[in-house]
Amino acid sequence: MRPNDHAVVNLGGIRKEISVALVSDVKVGDYVIVHVGHAIGVIDPEEAQRTLELFAQMEALAQAEGNAP
Repeated sequence: MRPNDHAVVNLGGIRKEISVALVSDVKVGDYVIVHVGHAIGVIDPEEAQRTLELFAQMEALAQAEGNAP
């Protein structure tokens, strides 16, 4: 493993250390898809924003229906 194969990500307000060994040229500020503690892809900021907005809408709907965690 290379020395910089780990990064800290923000997952909905939770900071978590992950491996970035599977993605090339990832840098601070990039949005990544995380699966089981590994970054598996980089996505552009616009797509990331759309995805985060969808997650927020799903959470709001779950809260309105009384199904929020």
